[in-house]
Amino acid sequence: MKPPYITDQFLQKFITEALNEDVGDGDHSSLSAISEDAISRARLLVKDNGVLAGMELAEKIFEQVDPRLKVNVLLKDGSSIKFGDIALTVEGPARSILTAERLVLNCMQRMSAIATKAAHLKKLIAGTKAAILDTRKTTPNFRLLEKWGVVIGGGRNHRIGLYDMIMLKDNHIDMAGGIEQAIIRAKDYLRATNRQLAIEVETRNLKEVSEVLTIGGVDVVMLDNMSVEQMKEAVTMIGGKFKTEASGGITEETIRSIAECGVDFISVGALTHSIKSLDLSLKAF
Repeated sequence: MKPPYITDQFLQKFITEALNEDVGDGDHSSLSAISEDAISRARLLVKDNGVLAGMELAEKIFEQVDPRLKVNVLLKDGSSIKFGDIALTVEGPARSILTAERLVLNCMQRMSAIATKAAHLKKLIAGTKAAILDTRKTTPNFRLLEKWGVVIGGGRNHRIGLYDMIMLKDNHIDMAGGIEQAIIRAKDYLRATNRQLAIEVETRNLKEVSEVLTIGGVDVVMLDNMSVEQMKEAVTMIGGKFKTEASGGITEETIRSIAECGVDFISVGALTHSIKSLDLSLKAF
């Protein structure tokens, strides 16, 4: 369940930087109140219903904080969880447990909320061919972990960043002078730089869909903020020549009817930018 962009090197760097931000020159609360040789144990309590995510990351955090910490994983990433479940227990130097606590919770609460939302949206469109996609509407320096949460919940990652796909959105098109100019320049750029990147073009109406069909040479057509009726017509017009992505203003109330239009993908920015963290806590026992 770990995507290829979640490497050991990335995780080590992320944890190091996050701990530097939080701990600074020392966890003085723990250093002052807890004796150096104190051994304790704690358990991760679930106080919400949803889908668990970030467990593999939590193990890495505990290990990096102090290799002497022993983690017993009781529930794996992707598990359905409910109030009262215990996700893991950890035992070892008390100071180390306390130092790791907040970073573990911050990551797992957000990742679990994202996984829960992705799983819920996937269930709403079950039986259609559409897949749920995330977007770049992510938290700076936390993007890869948020996208990992999407995958754990059963969604799919769109592009990871600006570097792995060409997406010609409304501003690109308007600043380039139109859809034709934007597509031609994108293809020229790929040839000149010897790159092989997929090209996606955002369309705002059926006239723009028709323009893309005339020009061709793209991989995905985004249908942005269109009505269900317009999307149905657009999918018919495209006729499988390109993949289609519905985007803009997708809600739980509309997502099923959008999926039934026959689109291949539905991108939902709210997956990562409008999430309320799942309630988890780490308590001594």
